[in-house]
Amino acid sequence: MATKEELLEKMKTGVVEYDEEAVKEAAQQGLDDGHVPLEMIMDGLAAGMEVVGELYDRNEYFVPEVLMCADALYAGLAILRPHVPKQKEGLNAQVVIGSIQGDVHDIGKNLVKMMFDVAGWEVHDLGRDVPLEKFVDEQMRTDSEVVAMSAMMTTTMLGMKKVIKMIKEKNPNVAIMLGGAPVTKDVANLFGADGYAESAGNAVSEGIKMIGRLREMQKKA
Repeated sequence: MATKEELLEKMKTGVVEYDEEAVKEAAQQGLDDGHVPLEMIMDGLAAGMEVVGELYDRNEYFVPEVLMCADALYAGLAILRPHVPKQKEGLNAQVVIGSIQGDVHDIGKNLVKMMFDVAGWEVHDLGRDVPLEKFVDEQMRTDSEVVAMSAMMTTTMLGMKKVIKMIKEKNPNVAIMLGGAPVTKDVANLFGADGYAESAGNAVSEGIKMIGRLREMQKKA
């Protein structure tokens, strides 16, 4: 029988080698053996994704590989997530995420979505080319704490400012996070956003680094 360490290693390697079957097997075995699901997510799946981030930074992996690794991570997450107790801090948080109207780029958005998934947030993914009002409606419908918007073009980026204004008028307490190639910290501040994820060519690295920070926070919790 595999030890916990061996199962974590199998999940980590499975994510790096985009081997969905290996990840699913190890995740199920871990559950059957009574290991803590959140620990398996953080020290197996997320740890693997951090290695993927390093490979990406060194230009050994590119976006297609990263997306296959993400599929493997999601395969494990689908098995483990339902068994994570809901009362854990942060696990009841919700986020609305999407690429703004006119923008069909969603690789960066999908990686940030994955980061929230790994952290145990409930994610309401609106997809790409999302009408501005839809962000507002979805936030009101779900009462989500965070709205995350992505834009990859200067023309579509201006729509973010309108969404922020509409949301803040209805609910000033919502935290709004922006990302995408043309978005800078100054733009985010100017538009009235609460946060900014630098994600030009490095949406991948940023999303993965955030997973790393979540793991650190988890260890301290």
